[in-house]
Amino acid sequence: MSSPGPDAAAARPAAAPSASLRVALVQEASGLDPADNRRRLAEVVADAGPGADLVVLPEAFARDFGTAGSDVSAFAEPLDGPFVTAAVAAASAAGTTVLAGLFETSDDPDRPWNTLVLVDAGGVRASYRKIHLYDSFGYRESDRLSAGEPAPVVVPVGGFAVGLLTCYDLRFPELARTLVVDHGAEVLVCPAAWLAGEGKAHHWRTLAAARAIENTTYVVATGQPAPRYTGRSVVVDPLGRTVAEAGDGPEVLRAELRREVLDEARRTNPSLANRRL
Repeated sequence: MSSPGPDAAAARPAAAPSASLRVALVQEASGLDPADNRRRLAEVVADAGPGADLVVLPEAFARDFGTAGSDVSAFAEPLDGPFVTAAVAAASAAGTTVLAGLFETSDDPDRPWNTLVLVDAGGVRASYRKIHLYDSFGYRESDRLSAGEPAPVVVPVGGFAVGLLTCYDLRFPELARTLVVDHGAEVLVCPAAWLAGEGKAHHWRTLAAARAIENTTYVVATGQPAPRYTGRSVVVDPLGRTVAEAGDGPEVLRAELRREVLDEARRTNPSLANRRL
């Protein structure tokens, strides 16, 4: 299993494999007021956290992107700032682990990192700075944000090896394959703010299923809801079967990821072992 790399807090030692991982996907919109988002974070984790090993909130939950091309640098925070502090408190109160997105202060004061932070009662477990910025479909995320270094992050959560992706990363099979083959990921988790548009929901579902099938791994993909974003948070098992899927509105989606399903999929379809390069 990998260490989180230079863009992440050091992961704690891996726990022994467990039989299942209970996940809660919070399909909730963030707004433009960071204080209100922190208040909402506490509420949704209090609701979704009990009984869940991992609560996944969307990309940019600390503060929404705003209108296309907006300068978000004034809302960037360090990993010991108010949003992460609130996330740790919420995780501690609910007895769970929380994954959520924020804009993190970077080496360039005008272009923060788009970061995921994984926290529990003990503090920051890991962080991941989005590698692939959304310069697509007429958008230019790189004009306002800095890309993270290509440093894949895999961290143990509830006895499973969890690899981190953010939104547009889902379109890049090389990153998912690296997380699984080189760093041992058994679950790929992808918080997103997947913009709505023609065909976008189809892309979202198809890519989540493809990453699951080709890597024989679970995919847990959480998005912000309509109308601006696609919603449709989804959990896909290692054979490409939909375990749970949300609609396009606010929702908490729950699923249990079972190790026996993962192991059986890899016996049935040993495609990772059959690779020839």
